[in-house]
Amino acid sequence: MRYIEPHAHMVSRVTDDYRNMMAAGCAAVCEPAFWAGFDRSSANGFYDYFCQLTEHEPRRAAKFGLPHFSWLCINPKESEDVRLAEEVIALIPQFLDRPNVLGIGEIGLNKNSRNEVRVLEMHVDLAARHDQLILVHTPHLEDKLKGTRLTLDVLKNDPRIRPERVIIDHVEEHTIKLALDGGFWAGLTLYPDSKCSPARAVDMFEVYGPERLWMNSACDWGVSIPLNVPYTALEMSRRGHPPDAIDRFIYRNPAEFLSQCPKFRL
Repeated sequence: MRYIEPHAHMVSRVTDDYRNMMAAGCAAVCEPAFWAGFDRSSANGFYDYFCQLTEHEPRRAAKFGLPHFSWLCINPKESEDVRLAEEVIALIPQFLDRPNVLGIGEIGLNKNSRNEVRVLEMHVDLAARHDQLILVHTPHLEDKLKGTRLTLDVLKNDPRIRPERVIIDHVEEHTIKLALDGGFWAGLTLYPDSKCSPARAVDMFEVYGPERLWMNSACDWGVSIPLNVPYTALEMSRRGHPPDAIDRFIYRNPAEFLSQCPKFRL
C-alpha cells in the first residue's frame, strides 16, 4: 500500500508517528498551519512557527525518509484579532519561495464571525496575488453548513480564484456536494470521535465517486489517529473495492491536486 497524508499537524506528534507512517506506506506528508493549542500573542510567534514548518519539521521527517510539505496562514481559531492577522499575513510572502511550501492554508472560519470572514478574504487575496493553492478549513458541528456556504461565497466572489486549485477540507455528508458542485476539491478528515469516521468516508466515496476527493487524518493536539488513511483503505478493501480504486483515492488523487504546485515532487 502507498498513500499520501495531505493534512497532518505533525508538530503536535511524536517522532514515532513518522516512523509508523513510513512503515504503513506513506509517501509524503503535508502540514497546514494550525492552532498551537493556545492563542499566540504576537506576530513573532507566528514567524517562529513558520520557520518550524519550513525548516525544522522537514528535517525531522527526513530522518525517516519522508518528504514534508507545508501550508502557511493564521488559522481561523486565531482570526478574530484582525490587526494581528494583518501582521501575520504580511509575514507570509517571505516564506512562499521556500522549497516545501505548497500554498495558503488551512484558512477558513471557526465561529463564522465577521472578523473571521474579513481575515478569510485577506488570505484569499494573498493566495490570488501569489498564485498559490488554497486549503480551506470548514467549521465543526452545527456551524459547518453555514460556514461552508460563507466560505464558498468568498471564494466564488473573487474572479481570480480557480476552484480546481482549492480544497475544501473537513466536508461531511451535508457539505460535500456544495464543494464538489462548485468545482472545488473536497477533503474527508478522519477522526475517531468527530468530523468523519472511516466507514462514513467510504460511504461518501461510494456515493460521490473518486473525482476531486481525498482523505486525511489531520492528526493534531486532540484525540486523533495518524494512520487513519491506511486504516480506511483497509475498510475499502473489506468492502470489496479493488486495489486500483484504493490507490487512486489515497495516493493518486492527492498527488493530482498537490502537483498543481510545481514544488510537489515525489
